[in-house]
Amino acid sequence: MAGFGLTFAWRRLCGAVLLSVVLILLAPEKVMAAPDVPVPPENLLTDRGRGDISDADRDFVVKVRLAGLWEIPAGEMAQEKSDSARIKRIGRSIADQHTVLDELTRNAAKKLDVDLPNEPNKDQQGWLDEMDEAVGDDFDDIYIDRLRAAHGKIFPAIATIRASTRNDTVRKLAQQANQFVMTHMTLLESSGIVDFAALPTAPAPAAATSRPSAALLSAAEQSQSSGANVPLILAALAGGLAAGAFATRQIVGNRRPGYRSRRNRYYGG
Repeated sequence: MAGFGLTFAWRRLCGAVLLSVVLILLAPEKVMAAPDVPVPPENLLTDRGRGDISDADRDFVVKVRLAGLWEIPAGEMAQEKSDSARIKRIGRSIADQHTVLDELTRNAAKKLDVDLPNEPNKDQQGWLDEMDEAVGDDFDDIYIDRLRAAHGKIFPAIATIRASTRNDTVRKLAQQANQFVMTHMTLLESSGIVDFAALPTAPAPAAATSRPSAALLSAAEQSQSSGANVPLILAALAGGLAAGAFATRQIVGNRRPGYRSRRNRYYGG
């Protein structure tokens, strides 16, 4: 029995080690994530293509497809043209992950009957042309700059769709895309060459106006118009209080003998 227990424990240890190795190979960034940062469980979301789908939902699915159409070849160029081992690894990771995301997108589009493009748009093709002409450090700067800027633009758009869509398949794709984009932004920033000062800033909050609102103006006007009626209101209030006091005395006077009679019977007085 002791030998059986030792063999079982050894098998469990080997199984745990093998599982850890597989996880590291398949998703190194996820395994290395901080333990106190939650990862949203995708198995809690349905994916049946149910719910109304808006024009914004369809546009989102198309844009996720477009992202893969230029970021996959850009990542392949990074492995060929960059002299930096770090940039090569970033390019490979982003290209591989976009291949996975592209499959998720095509499956969602098929379920939702959304037509997808097969070529990058004009801007994306221009970025690829820039990378194709650049070499060495110039390539690294262009690759990191273009991808980081693109991810910064799509990031809030994904959040809007995730929060507002009525369709469960779009909702799940948005959640998945959000995880990919956050990972890619982190990988790009780990290069150490992102020019954060050149990134567009968030719009300023709406400034508070000095003019009072219409509701406040209306309340003030009502207060002013009622100021002339204050003496009348006070007189009416005083009259009401006097009438109330008189009525109370009458009621108490009428009920007092009965109250005393019941009290005397109860206490034997």
